[in-house]
Amino acid sequence: MYSLLRNALFHLDPETAHHFTLGSLQTAYSLGLNDFIVKRPTDDPRTVMGLTFPNPVGLAAGLDKNGDCINGLASLGFGFIEIGTVTPLPQSGNPKPRLFRLPQAQALINRMGFNNDGVDKLVDNVQRAGYRGILGINIGKNAATPIEKAADDYLVCLNKVYPHARYVTINISSPNTKNLRQLQGENELDNLLNSLKNEQQKLADIHGKYVPVALKIAPDIEKEQVVQISDLLKKHHMDGVIATNTTLSREGVENLPNGRETGGLSGAPVREKSNTVIRQLAAALQNEVPIIGVGGVLSGADALEKINAGATLIQLYSGLIYRGPELIGECCTAIRNA
Repeated sequence: MYSLLRNALFHLDPETAHHFTLGSLQTAYSLGLNDFIVKRPTDDPRTVMGLTFPNPVGLAAGLDKNGDCINGLASLGFGFIEIGTVTPLPQSGNPKPRLFRLPQAQALINRMGFNNDGVDKLVDNVQRAGYRGILGINIGKNAATPIEKAADDYLVCLNKVYPHARYVTINISSPNTKNLRQLQGENELDNLLNSLKNEQQKLADIHGKYVPVALKIAPDIEKEQVVQISDLLKKHHMDGVIATNTTLSREGVENLPNGRETGGLSGAPVREKSNTVIRQLAAALQNEVPIIGVGGVLSGADALEKINAGATLIQLYSGLIYRGPELIGECCTAIRNA
């Protein structure tokens, strides 16, 4: 059924199709229809970051930036949902068009630029949803904030989302906010993680609960930098690392329609770059920090490949656009039966 729906959606502008799909999904949830449409995966609990996930397949950040469709997305059978990226202040993001399909490569290119309604609106949406599953909230910095002041934005967001998240992700790896990836540098990252971990402990004392904090990194880093990042993750006792974000590489898609658009490339072309970083992280971290694998999962075999590379959980984004909700159950089954 989804293949027929996808054909119709792919005749729409990608961003229009995105908003239409989320709105329709939330409406179907409100009418109680999703349980009849989607077969939920069998439970396969995994304890990661001190949290028990009902299954190891989650939704990556970026699909529901403002938390408008939490319950609708959760009804598809995900083991966890990650919303955002959210910034302290609302921002419109980059000029349109800013989202492009590359169907021949099962890929997307986006240069959205952290378009969102701001952290206060996201918190309102989370409270309204009343979702009781595992909700991650992905936080970033406003485009207008100088890179040397980036930590201030992350601390604002961390304070506001902390009471409402089961875990928080620090996004320093989007290619669509100027200079953001500089925060992956050794000194910059050391200072940022130190500030965030100190604030996390203060918030744990204030709220009487410990909310794990994970770091999301890029696929476009060399092994030496992966090792540096791993050392800092261990030094600051980070709770998790998400590998990876989108890539700036255009290898294999440069001659396709839309293949030279600027922005981050996701989907099948990023799969091996993501897996390489996961393997390098696993070797450097030695199970001290859990890895959440994301990037190019379009089948159960792809999901299992990330688990075998060293990930404990996986996330979907572009694969969901191309394969639909059946991909969730397929990935769960492949991991469970391995």
